[in-house]
Amino acid sequence: MNKHRQKKIALVHDFLVSYGGAERVFQVMAEMFPDAPIYTLLADQEIVTRYFPGREVRVSWLCRLPKFLKKRYRFFLPFFPAAVEAFDLRDFDLVLSSSGAWGKGIVTRLDTTHIAYLHSPMRYAWDYHEQYLAEIASRSGKKKPGIFTRLLLSYMRLWDRQAAERPDILLANSQYTQARIEKYYRRKSTVLYPPVTLSRSFSAFAKEVSRGDYFLLVSRLTRSKKVDVAIEAFNKLGISLVIVGSGREENCLREQARKNITFMGFVDDEKLATLYAGARALIFPSEEDFGMTAVEALSFGTPVIAFDYGGVREIVEIGKTGETFHAQTPEVLAEGVRRFLQREGTYDESMMKQSAKRFSQERFQTELGKLIQEF
Repeated sequence: MNKHRQKKIALVHDFLVSYGGAERVFQVMAEMFPDAPIYTLLADQEIVTRYFPGREVRVSWLCRLPKFLKKRYRFFLPFFPAAVEAFDLRDFDLVLSSSGAWGKGIVTRLDTTHIAYLHSPMRYAWDYHEQYLAEIASRSGKKKPGIFTRLLLSYMRLWDRQAAERPDILLANSQYTQARIEKYYRRKSTVLYPPVTLSRSFSAFAKEVSRGDYFLLVSRLTRSKKVDVAIEAFNKLGISLVIVGSGREENCLREQARKNITFMGFVDDEKLATLYAGARALIFPSEEDFGMTAVEALSFGTPVIAFDYGGVREIVEIGKTGETFHAQTPEVLAEGVRRFLQREGTYDESMMKQSAKRFSQERFQTELGKLIQEF
């Protein structure tokens, strides 16, 4: 770490307005460089105080917007490229960015090394382009998206492709993300699995928890997460399902759910650890670039029932640490649950916990530290 201190280092993260998987990873990065300033487009002071106490956080000019507008920050999509390019990073020898969209687009000096950790290429510019357009049209009460919206997203795709050329090194959070980086950006990247830290803090506490009779789903409540598919499947199965998370689809999902489904909203890490440790299995219905909640469940010895696509293929071993299903429909998901019920009790808890150790904080920091020492 002495070599780290000799360099002048800056950290960049897209947003600090919520606390999810990407922020957990960035928090571990920030711990490696306690003196490095943090640059972010928008920050919520409560999030900063709670998860990055005492850190110097430098925000973009977007934070000068009125408070009621900042809560609707997705409406400022056209301004994000200009805002991230406006960061002044001339004084730094090394910049480490954490990005699912914008952070990789920072502009640095010729002799500044920029290492970009990519959680995903910009999804709504590439994989989910048409789906995102349809959602925008639906929210505005239109059958089809307007020409301006299409032109804007086409511009975002061009900007995203150009921005991906700027980092010196690209790191991917999974082999799945690595393949998408090569497809969309035509660049090579190195896989560095993210750190999963929840069980590290609460493993001893969770040992006291007995298995319950419920299945668990942990997710943001948005359309892309396919929580509605899981709800419909469990409505038909009549089995207890506990849902952790919040989002703009929450009210609609609550109306869809029957009495066997419980919504917990946001819970703190201690409560989340308890829910993981007590669940029969985790339901994972969405396509994800990595799948942090799947690893978190396994780290507590809880099997996973997952949609068989994306980064989760690198996490779940069928018949040993969980089951998969091959289509995001209630019927197919329910069939996956039935296969689990037939094998319940045969999954090896020690194997699940051991498999989760591939994603430890120590391994992540060691590998990232070795990479940085080369520069």
